[in-house]
Amino acid sequence: MELYWKRNLYMLWLGLFFNHMAYTLSVPFFPIFLQHDLGIQSGLEVWSGVSISISFLISGLCAPFWGSLADTYGRKPMLIRSGVGLALAHFANFFVYDLFSFIVVRIFQGIMAGFSPASIALVGTNTPEKHVGYALGVISTSTAAGGILGPLAGGVLSHWMGLRECFVASGIITLISAFIVLVGVKEVHERKTGVRSSVIQDLKQAAGHPQLMRLFGLTLIVSTSVMILEPLLTIYVVQIGGSLNSASLSSGIVFSAVGVATVIMGPRWGIIGGRIGYEKILFIGLLGGAVGNLLQLFIHNLVGFGILRFSYGLFFAAVYPALNALIVKQVEPGFRGRAVSLNQSSSQFGIVAGPLLGGILGGWIGIQYVFLITGIVLLGTAVALKGRSSKAVERKLAG
Repeated sequence: MELYWKRNLYMLWLGLFFNHMAYTLSVPFFPIFLQHDLGIQSGLEVWSGVSISISFLISGLCAPFWGSLADTYGRKPMLIRSGVGLALAHFANFFVYDLFSFIVVRIFQGIMAGFSPASIALVGTNTPEKHVGYALGVISTSTAAGGILGPLAGGVLSHWMGLRECFVASGIITLISAFIVLVGVKEVHERKTGVRSSVIQDLKQAAGHPQLMRLFGLTLIVSTSVMILEPLLTIYVVQIGGSLNSASLSSGIVFSAVGVATVIMGPRWGIIGGRIGYEKILFIGLLGGAVGNLLQLFIHNLVGFGILRFSYGLFFAAVYPALNALIVKQVEPGFRGRAVSLNQSSSQFGIVAGPLLGGILGGWIGIQYVFLITGIVLLGTAVALKGRSSKAVERKLAG
């Protein structure tokens, strides 16, 4: 482990970077694809939400199964399986010309998902304990970095060549991520013999850790708050002054702003969390996310919106490294892969609920009020977390 953890971290960073870049190359522009290529004119917000959510619903249902296999056979095979499967799904989108086929491909993409949780689990189990916080902070920046270049490259490619060509590019880049893992990652894994635990058994074991279950709940809330805006941002960019012809490029820049901020602050939050405690930086991240969403009520131009999204990202970058570190530290090494996969299921269900809620609420009460609701929920979560931490300190002092 001491010999390989740094190399694994660098290789997994690159693999996850390319994997997430491929995802954000095309997915943020689904509303435009649905409208222009598939002919969806009415209920665009809702269908955008459904097309994003369905993949994550299937992924959330499959995550415990893949996590159990990863604990038995290793995380590296799961990474390669996911990379190749996701590439095939991206390629398949090129040949889609109706809504039904598009949804079927999205379901297949959900079955093949799991690259990110397998990467996090491999880092958590193949990194010396004293370096886990730092490593998780670093690996969190890979998806953020991919989230910078993906929307920008997708915006340029779709504007220049078309959205279908973006799907081909996504497939090629995803295959590159799988190849990097195949040749660059060395996993130290003890293959388990005997009966593999079932998902029900894993849930029962997790239920015996109240703090772990609370972290799963936090992940659900956080993922919902992030993804509730996924089907709406491109539409909102047009509403506040963006040109319809350049909507993919403008929204790509806005999507990338959060990624830039996360790359800047992600590793720093990981280091700070190791010093002052991950619960404290989790509170800071939630509070920053709440304020960032609430301020959107007062900013109605593209430049201001981009700056606000960047500022939001600087603080919200603390949330995922803190959650991952807290989960890894809560459980014994033999259960970490399954705990991360269960947490990924919580995340996936939030990612399912978010776009659906966003699509419904955005079409019903307006996108601006979705920011308001998200800000209030994050603020309430931060306050509840702070209150629970204060009570825990009081009990410790009393004991």
